[in-house]
Amino acid sequence: QVQLAESGGGSVQAGGSLRLSCAASGFIYNSYCVVWFRQAPGKEREGVAAIDSDGSTSYANSVKGRFTISEDNTNHTVYLQMSSLKPEDTATYYCAAEGYPVRCGPTSYFGMTNWGAGTAVTISS
Repeated sequence: QVQLAESGGGSVQAGGSLRLSCAASGFIYNSYCVVWFRQAPGKEREGVAAIDSDGSTSYANSVKGRFTISEDNTNHTVYLQMSSLKPEDTATYYCAAEGYPVRCGPTSYFGMTNWGAGTAVTISS
């Protein structure tokens, strides 16, 4: 059974940084895609970043140049390093993962069934 657990959220001032973690268990695919997406109160979900099993990464335009997705295969963890944070980055951040994806990009979470419970990020101005 695949389980994903996000951590690392918190409250910081604009311009600050946070690193989110997505720890995976029971995920044994050789080919996979992991996506970070977010949802702010009253807003639709937004794909933020994705990484595949080849290490290829992709980002939403809204976070490109500020966020970095990476993975530690030893610890089965995917990270989202967030810098130059803005109030509009305030949201609950989720990770989602799937094996043998047809494609892997920030919007790939739509078809994924393995999600974590999310971690809240609040950016104050």
